[in-house]
Amino acid sequence: MGETLKGKVVLITGASSGFGADAARLFAREGCRVALAARRLDRLQALAKEIEEMGGEALVVPVDVAQREEVERMVKTVLEVYGQIDILFNNAGFGRLDWLENLDPERDIETQIAVNLTGLILVTRAVLPHMLARRAGHIIHMSSVAGYIAAPLYSVYAATKHGVRGFTDALRREVAPFGVKVSGIYPGPAATEFGQHTGQALKEFKAPSFLRMSSEAVARRVVWLAAHPRRAVILPWYYRLVFLFDSITPGLVDWVLKVAFVQRFHRISP
Repeated sequence: MGETLKGKVVLITGASSGFGADAARLFAREGCRVALAARRLDRLQALAKEIEEMGGEALVVPVDVAQREEVERMVKTVLEVYGQIDILFNNAGFGRLDWLENLDPERDIETQIAVNLTGLILVTRAVLPHMLARRAGHIIHMSSVAGYIAAPLYSVYAATKHGVRGFTDALRREVAPFGVKVSGIYPGPAATEFGQHTGQALKEFKAPSFLRMSSEAVARRVVWLAAHPRRAVILPWYYRLVFLFDSITPGLVDWVLKVAFVQRFHRISP
């Protein structure tokens, strides 16, 4: 039997769309008070209104997680309003996917690392002292299957998600003795806005629709994870077999990716 979520305060970054927005709705249905954080204020306000109309409670907190001052202000605001943060769902992130030489150094590389990895660490660091003082709390990090296996075009994105996995594992071991839980969730392809912002190159590699999960399906697992804490959730389950295959026969996986993707699509100018 899982933990009750009713009455808990949940801080969600990247709450304006996708997994974050769907998780906010589901947490609210469980009786949680949700703090919605993202850059797009209009989206957050519309979501908060939707949650309030269904009888829930929501707080809107605009934030750019790549800005340390904004992160600290966000956490301070949530604590001033609600007095506690029981669950942190670190969901903010984006992907800019292309051949490395085509990525813009600032927009595609530095900003991607700042949001996906550094921002996640900064938000966690800002929330953690409160949880340690209460000897309670649950931190959930949204990563990706790219945090386990790195594919062509995903060089920088995979680097950030491998970083999230390493940070998640280290932090879990660091804070477990003090009553704070840390979990990672690693979904495969899903139907969200993610693909709209990755760039043109990925369109050649778009996963078939039958392999893509719905955003709400992933969000349901996030809420389930909050009620049933564990180290990691990998979605769908069969990706565990992919990871095992990659660890046992990495040379074969390299060859398949080279033939199926790199040699087929990559055109290097002479």
